[in-house]
Amino acid sequence: MVRLTRIYTRLGDGGQTHLGDMSRVSKAGLRVTAFGEVDEANSAVGVARLQADEAVDAWLAAVQNDLFDVGADLCTPDHPAPAHPPLRVTAGQVERLERWCDEANEALAPLTSFVLPAGTPLAAHLHVARAVTRRAERAVVALAAAEPVNEEALRYLNRLSDLLFILARTANGGDDVLWRPAAGADAP
Repeated sequence: MVRLTRIYTRLGDGGQTHLGDMSRVSKAGLRVTAFGEVDEANSAVGVARLQADEAVDAWLAAVQNDLFDVGADLCTPDHPAPAHPPLRVTAGQVERLERWCDEANEALAPLTSFVLPAGTPLAAHLHVARAVTRRAERAVVALAAAEPVNEEALRYLNRLSDLLFILARTANGGDDVLWRPAAGADAP
């Protein structure tokens, strides 16, 4: 368990931080950017929880905990013989998101157009969380192009953005705010 007695350490004042393996890297590095984006996604999910009913809140609470797992996973580079096994996101966590996607999507009508990120306050917050999660996913893809990354962490972010989209549609009660292509093209 983590025990923090002092929040500031002054160790990051020069633009570097520790990773999970205690190596020091630039705060502008791909790995730090990736888990930083995951942290922002987690914060956006936290804001969405303010509007959620009990059932959705329970799912989002589990997601927030999982996002800390994703961040811890990304924070610890892969080593052939680590001193302590690092925390890694599992296929089971991804499969749980898939079950929730299927369950929530079951009651929704098929889409006839792209959905605008609007509607109820909860839907709008979920769309923001979805967009931030997609950005986090892109950051992890960039990291994975440069060094090894747990594929389950990347899959988790991809499924999470799907779940957030489905939950946003659900929050709009099936009354999707649909994109109307070129609707403003003839506007004066």
